[in-house]
Amino acid sequence: MKKFIALLLLAALMLCSCGRAARSPENLDSAEKVMAYLMEGNAEYVAGKSSADISAQKRKDTAENGQFPYAVVVTCSDSRVPAEHIFSAGVGELFVIRTAGNVMGEFELGSVEYGAEHLGANLVVVLGHTGCGAVDAAMNGGAHGNIEKITEEISSCLTEGCTAREAEIINVRNSIEKIESTEIMAELIEAGKVRVAGAVYNIETGRVEFLD
Repeated sequence: MKKFIALLLLAALMLCSCGRAARSPENLDSAEKVMAYLMEGNAEYVAGKSSADISAQKRKDTAENGQFPYAVVVTCSDSRVPAEHIFSAGVGELFVIRTAGNVMGEFELGSVEYGAEHLGANLVVVLGHTGCGAVDAAMNGGAHGNIEKITEEISSCLTEGCTAREAEIINVRNSIEKIESTEIMAELIEAGKVRVAGAVYNIETGRVEFLD
């Protein structure tokens, strides 16, 4: 895995040297290339720079010709976790599913399947984050109403005495397991068409850490 991450970093550096604006999503034909592209985009975001294409021309193009996202991103509804900004992504680049605590139910799983099977995304990223209120509530209680259903989903997979950091990672892995267990996603993964990866976003530094 360390070798794989090193290769991704090398690919990201090579892409940086060529200039992000010179590339297009159409060239991202593998999960490895997509992940390197996302890592590069996150580096731009952390540096306070972004070449995301949100132009009128891009809106017109996607309205007329449809969307072809290269990645599905499952993340939290937290207002501090803006997926497109985090990866310096423009219009039509990411298929984003957001729920409190990035938990997975039938609607969310169906959305992931649609992004991967019908829209052709090569990579699915489950993006947790630091300081997650849903994870904290799952660890410490206090939720009520339908919110409790979210915290129960998270707490059901947590280990006793785990730290907040560990809980965030466990929650991400739990969502990954649910995604990979659906019939459609299992077939796509087996065929080598899609990869599912986990990551944690630091809401203070802006950095995304992909998990092993």
